[in-house]
Amino acid sequence: MPKAPEATPRAFNLVEAKARLSALVRRAEQGEVILIKRYGRVVAKLVPAEAPPRPKRIPGVWKGKVRIAPDFDEVNAEIAELMAGAVEPSSR
Repeated sequence: MPKAPEATPRAFNLVEAKARLSALVRRAEQGEVILIKRYGRVVAKLVPAEAPPRPKRIPGVWKGKVRIAPDFDEVNAEIAELMAGAVEPSSR
């Protein structure tokens, strides 16, 4: 569960942020906001990503649009033989 973001974001200079990027990303995943500075001026902000909204599921949307063939579960003898190893593949 992500923690609530801190009231004051923590700032890092660009060199330090490059060296500690994995740790800073981990902190952002936990809800922390990270500021990145260059020459003492904030140039970037690392924030937690928002989860994309899941589409609303509508039950029965495919009803009447999909057909399963009557022979769907029947075993094809030729394929069954090949899978059982009874027939060797032809060599080239």
